[in-house]
Amino acid sequence: MTRTFPPRTRLRRLRENRVLAESIREVSLEPRQMILPLFVVPGSGKRTPITGLHGVDHWSVDRLCEGVDEALTAGVQSFMLFGLPTEKDANGSTAWRDDQPVQQALRFLKERYGREIQLITDVCMCEYTDHGHCGFLTADGRVDNDTSAAALGRIALSHVRAGADTVAPSAMMDGQVASIRKALDDGGFQTTPIMSYSSKFASAFYGPFREAAGSAPSFGDRRGYQAPSTNWREAIRESLLDEEEGADILMVKPSLLYMDILARLREATMLPLACYLVSGEYMMLRHAMAAGALDEERGLLETHFALRRAGADLIISYAAVDVARLLKR
Repeated sequence: MTRTFPPRTRLRRLRENRVLAESIREVSLEPRQMILPLFVVPGSGKRTPITGLHGVDHWSVDRLCEGVDEALTAGVQSFMLFGLPTEKDANGSTAWRDDQPVQQALRFLKERYGREIQLITDVCMCEYTDHGHCGFLTADGRVDNDTSAAALGRIALSHVRAGADTVAPSAMMDGQVASIRKALDDGGFQTTPIMSYSSKFASAFYGPFREAAGSAPSFGDRRGYQAPSTNWREAIRESLLDEEEGADILMVKPSLLYMDILARLREATMLPLACYLVSGEYMMLRHAMAAGALDEERGLLETHFALRRAGADLIISYAAVDVARLLKR
C-alpha cells in the first residue's frame, strides 16, 4: 500500500459521527447473550451476600424470584444454577436427589416463569462430594473416569426431569457428553441441548467460586482431568471430541486469559460457542474498579465486547445484569 501525506485514507471519517460508527459496529452485545449464575442453598428466606464475589448472593429457593426478576427487568433471560446440597458424602449421592436445592429450584422457577426463561444446570459432583473432586475416587485416590461419567448422566437426567432446559457438564471426564446424551435420549429427552464445558482449564482463577460453592478439593488438585493452561492444541482437541460425542454448544473456561482459545475454537467449529468469565477474573476487574484503576462502566463493557469479538456467542458472567443495564442506557 502506498502511503501519502497528507493521508488520502482517514479512518476517523467513519468514527466522527456516532450514528454512523454505531451502524457499522462489527461486534454486537445484547442482554439475551448473557447468562447469569445463581447459587442455590438449602433453607428458606435466604439472600446472603457472598463475601468473595461482589454483588453475588446465596439464594434459598423461595427467594430466587427476586434475583430472576431483577435480571429479567434488565433483559437477561438465561440462568445457570449451582447448588449447595443438604449433605455430602464420598459418592456425591445427593447430586441426583429430587429433594436438593437445584432440583427444587428448577421446579419452582419453571412453574413461575415457564418458557420466559432458560434454565441451565451445571452438571458436576464437586459440590456434592465430601472430598471436593468431580467424581468417584478409586482406592488410591484417583478420580475414576468411567463410573463418574456414568453418574453425570444420572445427574443430568434428574435435572431435566425437574425442568432444566439445558445441561452443562463441567467435570471434564472423558466421554461425559456421550454418557449424558445417552441418558437423556434413553429418558425421552432427545431435544434437550448439552452445553459442554469443553475446553476447561486447570486455573488459578476459580478461588472465589470454590468458596461460594464449597467445592474446593480437600486434597490434591484437578490437573489430572482439567486441561493444562499451556496447551492450546489439547484444548481444541477436547472441544472437538465433545462435539463428536453430541455436544450442542461448546465452552471455554476461563475466558479473559484464554481469548486465544476462543478465537481458535471459533475457527474450528460451527457450533455455538460460550465462555465463562470466571470468579477470579470477575473479581480482578472489581478490585481494579474499587482501587480507581478501572472505570466500571467502560471496563465492564469493554471486557464483554472483547469476549464477543474473540468469538463467544454466549457469555456466562457474574456481571450479566450490570452489563445488561449499561447496554440499555
